[in-house]
Amino acid sequence: MIPMRDGVHLQTAIITRADQTKPLPILLQRTPYGVPAQQEFDEMAAKNGAEWTPPSWKELAADGYIFVFQNLRGRFKSEGVFLLTSQYDPAKPNETNDAYDTVDWLVKNAPNNNGKVGMYGVSYDGLTTGLALLHPHPALKAVSEQASPVDQWMNDDMHRYGALRESYAFEYSVLEQADKNKNTNFNFDIYDTYNWYLKLGPLSEANAKYLHGSLPYWNEIMQHPDYDDFWKKEAWVNQLHSSPVPNLNVAGFWDQEDPWGPWQIFRHGDEQGVSSTNLMVAGPWFHGEWQTPDGDRIGIIPFGGHKTALEFRQNVEAPFFRYYLHGTGDAPKWKVTTFQTGSNTWREYAAWPPANTTPMNLYLHCDGTLSFDSPGAGSPEYRQYVSDPSNPVPYRTRPISPTYPRPEWRTWEVADQRFVEDRPDVLTWESMPLDHDVVITGQLAASLFASSSGTDSDFVVKLVDVYPESGQKSAEQETPDKPLPYFDSLNGYELPIAMEVRRGRYLRSFEAAQPLVANQPVEWNIPLRDHDHVFLKGHRMMVQVQSTWFPVIDRNPQKFLPSIYNATAADYVAATQRVYCSSQMPSHIVLPIAKQ
Repeated sequence: MIPMRDGVHLQTAIITRADQTKPLPILLQRTPYGVPAQQEFDEMAAKNGAEWTPPSWKELAADGYIFVFQNLRGRFKSEGVFLLTSQYDPAKPNETNDAYDTVDWLVKNAPNNNGKVGMYGVSYDGLTTGLALLHPHPALKAVSEQASPVDQWMNDDMHRYGALRESYAFEYSVLEQADKNKNTNFNFDIYDTYNWYLKLGPLSEANAKYLHGSLPYWNEIMQHPDYDDFWKKEAWVNQLHSSPVPNLNVAGFWDQEDPWGPWQIFRHGDEQGVSSTNLMVAGPWFHGEWQTPDGDRIGIIPFGGHKTALEFRQNVEAPFFRYYLHGTGDAPKWKVTTFQTGSNTWREYAAWPPANTTPMNLYLHCDGTLSFDSPGAGSPEYRQYVSDPSNPVPYRTRPISPTYPRPEWRTWEVADQRFVEDRPDVLTWESMPLDHDVVITGQLAASLFASSSGTDSDFVVKLVDVYPESGQKSAEQETPDKPLPYFDSLNGYELPIAMEVRRGRYLRSFEAAQPLVANQPVEWNIPLRDHDHVFLKGHRMMVQVQSTWFPVIDRNPQKFLPSIYNATAADYVAATQRVYCSSQMPSHIVLPIAKQ
């Protein structure tokens, strides 16, 4: 029970090797999810032998570390109050100061340590790692924040540019604040959570029917719909302007929770000058997949025989900590390293985006085609559909399981998009088969010229890689004597590469919501994050546009209200949505094309 400066004690597990013969560095993880108890280690060691280590430790344990796990204040046996916040106020209890005090205690009290400490972790554990950068202890010599959120209104877990991630925000608030002593999964009384959230109705019903004001974090979300001071204080990354400690940032291209934060930490770390110790790693992973045993695929998408998670831990993570905590090996020679999908190869870059990339516009044409040729004069002006909040587009195939603990949540961002392609409220554009490989490396974006008959609305844009369809022949990952199940084939697979939503009320200001002018087209700039992908020869490019993405994004009433969170059932109305494809309003995707 390690003491903090305010007298609160935090439950901490310190795991050392029985055969340790020399001082070793410390690797610290700080978590809200519960530290392993002594009994658990005793039971696993008895079952697996003295050399037992968890799979994700093996590459690090081979170098020798004192592993430390700590419950955050207010979780499990740790004292204090768990606030589920990333605000850094030096005058109040916070994760930055708790990390500092913990490191200070460890280097003074943990037996046989060499005075060097590293921190790492995924998701919330990545957040606590990142927050330590705001005031690092002198003994903290290396960190690896992995999938850390940084701005819960702008992106990552809870919102996407102000559009609430309804199912995640609701279920995560229950998970972490329903019971101090455990992680609680909400007990749905309807099998298909799509139906449950639809029947829930307006968001105010969550408290009225189920939570009854018992979860502080959900209450705060409901009280702060806009990007106000509450959310700006939560955006801790805005206080980071350099990389005071060597930092290995890690992101997944298909991270369904925190794909954005690590890139922001990486960029903020170089604001006061490019640092050779501020590094970025990105790969073809769902949330935390790089800490799974192999990482040889995501969903049914294979990586050409690569075990990307194992390769990351062996070739990137372990050497990073080895160099900065043990003082052996070499410093990384790259600034950014990625596993490039499509080509299925590891790439190293001296800068991001690489110098050999050029932004090119991929245009949406009103005949449903995609091309790098801009629309000509006299082209049809728009395509349209009706968006009905009472029948929203599901974000993954129904029935939709709960976010936790079901595994389907992990891979929905790579799900075959044919399940919505023929809905009347989803527009699709598709290119001809490519006659050469197209490499995109860097930041993607959509520039959508669109209008709504409503006074508020959402637009969701998806960039998709369409695999060739070869009839009944075996797919490339099959063998004639061992065919895959029919639905596991990549024949015609529509693989999402980038997907994002923008909410109309925040097009002009994130701080002050403003209504749309009904039926007036306006440009929607929709960031599509960083990627490194090859659209292979013979594949097609596809773009899909829709206005609902339920229940991962809450339904927009499509009628402007001061706060969507105070909407009534009568406020939700159908709206006619138009996407413009003319020479005057050329909707397009901006692709960073790399020279080959």
